[in-house]
Amino acid sequence: MSLEEKNFLLETCVLAGKVMLENGAEMYRVEDTMNRIAASQEEEGISFVTQTVVLMSLESTKNIQMKRVSERTTNLGKVSWVNDLSWGLSTNRITIKELNKQLREVERYKAPTQVWLKILSSALISGCLMILLGGTWPDFFATCLVGAGGYGAYYISATYLRLKYIDEFISAFIMGSLAFIMIKIGWGFSLDDMIIGSIMPLVPGVALTNTIRDLQEGHMLSGVLRGVEALIIAMMIGAGIAASFGVMG
Repeated sequence: MSLEEKNFLLETCVLAGKVMLENGAEMYRVEDTMNRIAASQEEEGISFVTQTVVLMSLESTKNIQMKRVSERTTNLGKVSWVNDLSWGLSTNRITIKELNKQLREVERYKAPTQVWLKILSSALISGCLMILLGGTWPDFFATCLVGAGGYGAYYISATYLRLKYIDEFISAFIMGSLAFIMIKIGWGFSLDDMIIGSIMPLVPGVALTNTIRDLQEGHMLSGVLRGVEALIIAMMIGAGIAASFGVMG
């Protein structure tokens, strides 16, 4: 394999890792996918991944390629997409050039962002989770309204303020305040049930799950960093609810 081909392989591996990391994949899964892509081309990969950086090299070259990850979200569909593409390369169904091309398509792909649909989904999730967590049906409609209002506040804050972790605080504060309003106007009956149900869409469940899986795989640095991030988000949600109690209680 020529030096140019090795550099192209490195570029493809790092691109795959970047797409997976941006969309919520575990660190060990990212490294494993990158190494498998290299192995499919009969090269031994050396990968290193953190929350913000993807590094890759090959045993047969001194060259290193790196990509920085500044924004992360949860889109497991893209993670699965990259897994399918890397499996296709390993089974010789696609070439490395085709993989690179399709990875760029995955990176550019953006799911339809209909705000009203996200708010409606958040409302239904809040109400349903409230029932699943022991709430009562008389609080269902009020919890849906609280969840919708809280997610609307989160979306506005994330779009215009773009202050990481403050978005969760603002959203939780709005949810807590709306829950108090629902009690006062007689549309809701259990303040605790409404708040618990409405904040569930904000809880970093994927991050907590990935933290445990990374720690189990021995990725101590990434696991601890992701765990701290999830802990900060949980603290900001709690602080927002506490602030609403202080203002409205």
